[in-house]
Amino acid sequence: MEATAGETWAHVLDRRTAALVRLGALIAASAPTASMRSAVDEAITAGVSVSEIVGVLDGMVSISGLPRAVAAAPRIAAALGYEEELTSDDI
Repeated sequence: MEATAGETWAHVLDRRTAALVRLGALIAASAPTASMRSAVDEAITAGVSVSEIVGVLDGMVSISGLPRAVAAAPRIAAALGYEEELTSDDI
């Protein structure tokens, strides 16, 4: 598929790929927990595995830097249901 002027990338990519791109962008932007939770939910619904989500987080280290990836990790973990294992200072 080829995008035309004015067409968003989400309409050009399949749901899985669009969800992974969104997750990467939110990590790079240091998005808040609610946004990260929404992106993780969308990715899971689109068929993305937990391993692939962790892979995006790992891949973002070289793009947006270790501090942003480390800051996003507890938000992603909470969105994946590991919230009980985190302290409130971690989120």
